[in-house]
Amino acid sequence: MISACQLKEDDTLSIISVTPKEPLPSDVIWLDVNQPDKEEREWLETLFVEDVPDEEEMDDIESSSRFRVGPDGVHILSLFPQRLANDTRGVNMSFTMRKNLLISFREDDVSIVRLLRNYIRHDKADISSALDILLLLQDLKVDQLSDLIEDAYSTLDETADQLLDDDSVEKTLRELVRQEELNSQILQALYDTRRALRFIKKTFEVTLDDRQSKSIDEVLNDIESILPHTQFLANKINFQLEASMGYTNNKQNKIIKIFSVAAVVFMPPTWIASVYGMNFKFMPELDFKYGYPLSIFLMFLSALLTYLFFKKKGWL
Repeated sequence: MISACQLKEDDTLSIISVTPKEPLPSDVIWLDVNQPDKEEREWLETLFVEDVPDEEEMDDIESSSRFRVGPDGVHILSLFPQRLANDTRGVNMSFTMRKNLLISFREDDVSIVRLLRNYIRHDKADISSALDILLLLQDLKVDQLSDLIEDAYSTLDETADQLLDDDSVEKTLRELVRQEELNSQILQALYDTRRALRFIKKTFEVTLDDRQSKSIDEVLNDIESILPHTQFLANKINFQLEASMGYTNNKQNKIIKIFSVAAVVFMPPTWIASVYGMNFKFMPELDFKYGYPLSIFLMFLSALLTYLFFKKKGWL
């Protein structure tokens, strides 16, 4: 699917759908391509000197592949967070900037793109060029990452109350693992965004106006202020994981301790029972009238004395 953003002569913006059978309007400043089919890819190839990026190229992590200047213009690969129910994963978007046209490619839905289109439809976006769209997408991304961090704080407050709850230990561990993965996604997206903005600032240094330069600096400052929170979250997640595992191990140790003590307590009675279970011919106690009650008493007494000894030593 391909949609476009038009900047009309009266500086108003509108979102339209684009089909390969129609020529691209001259006032389009943003062409957004989402999961293009074969026909759409063939049409897009007519707009490019280089190959249209595929999904494998968009997942490249090398800096030289993510940020470069080529025959078609400036190429930027940027990572965007995408929420799916309770999970969050990163979706790479490819941007190509040439003159006053921004072309974005993605192989999955990105909520930030939908949000920006909604802003444009309701005239809530301050956009006067294609570069403004790219910068606004990065700004909205950082805002979303901030929201994810706030949600993580709330979730970790809940898991902290459940750490010593026997009925929810397994659920808490699963949630903490999910939060650790989320924090990694946030950190990766923040670093990627910082690299992208620094590349944009350096590449478009001559053409950036004061408003755009200020916007880049503000977003970079926001990133620097958010990064310490990711480290704090990582420490908090690790602490809760260790506390939860420690509590679980302590419970298991108590159970093992009970079995160990029980084995030692019943060792003397077992020895007495074993002695009188022997089948030797000459055993004087076998003819003793009170031998049976005496052996039972000895077994009980030996178990009791062993228990009292453990109790006195503080091992129970």
